[in-house]
Amino acid sequence: MGVPFEALIPYGIVVVMFGVTGVGLSVVKTYANDGKKARWNRDLWDRQMMERDLRLTGSLRGQSTNPEAPKGFEINNPWKVEKRLY
Repeated sequence: MGVPFEALIPYGIVVVMFGVTGVGLSVVKTYANDGKKARWNRDLWDRQMMERDLRLTGSLRGQSTNPEAPKGFEINNPWKVEKRLY
């Protein structure tokens, strides 16, 4: 006994919607990362370099080949003030 073709319509809709959401997620990730592949397994070094790139270029994924930092970078300090109780 064969499967009626009416049962394939909802199956096709589900498969198409999974495809649409997968492609949509891929597009959003690519757009958020300036057209580059998404980073994964970032450690502290990677996060610090991303913060530095953000301060230098204005983008987390942007990199600069300019050997000199832009004006104002010397006062753009990433260090956080730590409050300790003694």
